[in-house]
Amino acid sequence: MTDRFLTQAVTDAGTGAAQTPSRPDRGVRVWDPLVRFIHWGLAAAVLTNALLDDPDSKLHEALGYVAVGLVALRVLWGLIGTEHARFAAFPLNPLAALRHFGDLIRGRHSVHLSHNPAGALMAYNLWLSVIGMGVTGYMMGTVAFFGMDWVEELHEAIYAWIMASVLLHLGGVLLDSLVTRLSLVGAMIHGRKRLPGRRS
Repeated sequence: MTDRFLTQAVTDAGTGAAQTPSRPDRGVRVWDPLVRFIHWGLAAAVLTNALLDDPDSKLHEALGYVAVGLVALRVLWGLIGTEHARFAAFPLNPLAALRHFGDLIRGRHSVHLSHNPAGALMAYNLWLSVIGMGVTGYMMGTVAFFGMDWVEELHEAIYAWIMASVLLHLGGVLLDSLVTRLSLVGAMIHGRKRLPGRRS
């Protein structure tokens, strides 16, 4: 399946927004296997760490490094990966993200093959936050910063921000899926977005 049935329009965010096609529902391949592996692997690492009772355990530390490693791999793939995985497909644009949410609330929307502007903002936010968690976690184990309260407090603050961001992310995915009638979760599982045909 190719994108030849889609009419591309450039949005204010600079991403390709697919106008509603005139043909019946068609599954368009969007997310490659590596993007999906990184997405769910990162979610598993972060949420498993959140459930651990002992933040000083070796497992906690290992999962933290796994999460940072997955983000690093995603950054590399954003530079050299497949079309919709590249950063050029979902540039960071906070104003476009706000407009996107406003449009969803008013019941207006455009379908984005890659991340929509709000999804892009959340992705960059989570990736940077995970890197911040990894850096502060590493600092806590060094001689120079061991026992410093501000490092531990910053580490905990970033963790709280990540948890809040995850909740916002889930809420945004639910809202977007309800308005656009696209299964964003399903697309991140099987890699395809099923675009609804125009109905007269």
